[in-house]
Amino acid sequence: MPDIPWSTPTQAAPDAEVYVMASRFETATLVGAFRFFRKAPGIILQMRKAPGAHGVALRARVFSRTFLTLSAWEDRDALYRFARSEPHRSSSRAAGAYMKESVFTYWTVPARELPLTWDEAERRLAEQSASH
Repeated sequence: MPDIPWSTPTQAAPDAEVYVMASRFETATLVGAFRFFRKAPGIILQMRKAPGAHGVALRARVFSRTFLTLSAWEDRDALYRFARSEPHRSSSRAAGAYMKESVFTYWTVPARELPLTWDEAERRLAEQSASH
């Protein structure tokens, strides 16, 4: 699957600070990767419509069973509201059955630094993995 490139659902004010989340998901099996893959477009669409979403991207490596997400939010509460809403809530609970590992990292950046890069996200995810 090609990556879903960065999109900006709602432009943040240039002088605002945005809350960023990067995640890496690794499924235990290839079947799990295809299940995750099938749900991803709906979740990305949900993110693009979520209040307070300032950016979202997905990097899918189905045959490596690895998926990365990168998103920017108005604040932590906007991210958490999204995470608790459907279909994300049900999909993330169901994914637990076939997930091998999940890593999350969070930070803030000035909105003028959007869009974010995969290099930065992957560096922060690697640091997060190393600290656990």
